[in-house]
Amino acid sequence: MADVEASVRASVNGDRDCTGQALAQMDLRRKVNLLIGEWKAAGGADVLPDVRDRVRLHLVKTAGIPQRASRRR
Repeated sequence: MADVEASVRASVNGDRDCTGQALAQMDLRRKVNLLIGEWKAAGGADVLPDVRDRVRLHLVKTAGIPQRASRRR
């Protein structure tokens, strides 16, 4: 989805037609909303993780291995 958003942004910034990309982006958002609705209907009440949570968890995993953490920097 981030790729589609970036292509729409690039098209708008370049003053080009982005109708197809914008429609694809809206379709992806519709699908995400549908999946979230189905998840909630199935009893999902937990807070969904966001990108910051995933990054924080990833940093905690690599913190115990100094060689691996230093290679990423």
